[in-house]
Amino acid sequence: MQRESAHFLVADTLPALAEKMNALTCSHDIDPAVLQTSVDAFDAHFAPGRDPAADLQVQRILHARQWGPDRLRTCVPAPLQQRGAGPFIAIHTQLITRKSLGGLRTDLHSRVLDATDAPIPGLYCVGEAAGFGGGGACGKRSLEGTFLPGCILTARAAARAIASGY
Repeated sequence: MQRESAHFLVADTLPALAEKMNALTCSHDIDPAVLQTSVDAFDAHFAPGRDPAADLQVQRILHARQWGPDRLRTCVPAPLQQRGAGPFIAIHTQLITRKSLGGLRTDLHSRVLDATDAPIPGLYCVGEAAGFGGGGACGKRSLEGTFLPGCILTARAAARAIASGY
């Protein structure tokens, strides 16, 4: 993957990974110190005397691993910085529209569009209400967690547009 795509980043250290991430996006969005603090906080759940399952993310991974197929596709939770665990990997993702199952029509800045495809001033829409996975209707046939990235990315687009006065 690393040889095939510039969007698949690999580094032996967190500061090096942050540097590669910032270089790829031509930004300073990833603060190496914040990345290190976040990873240290996760790893702290595995310190002697601590119960890793006290962390909700670890708890959910352990729960998922109780089902056979998820045991095959999820690893046993462990400290990210333990000896021999590396390298660190980041994958650059980008918001695209694959399909819409309803919801309000929006542009790439999460602005709601009117019937002529013009943005309605001051009106933004994010997540499933913007057409991800049924226009806000999450039924039993939706894939759990698959719409979260779209929700986060559309909310981020809206926040940036609002902050810039766009």
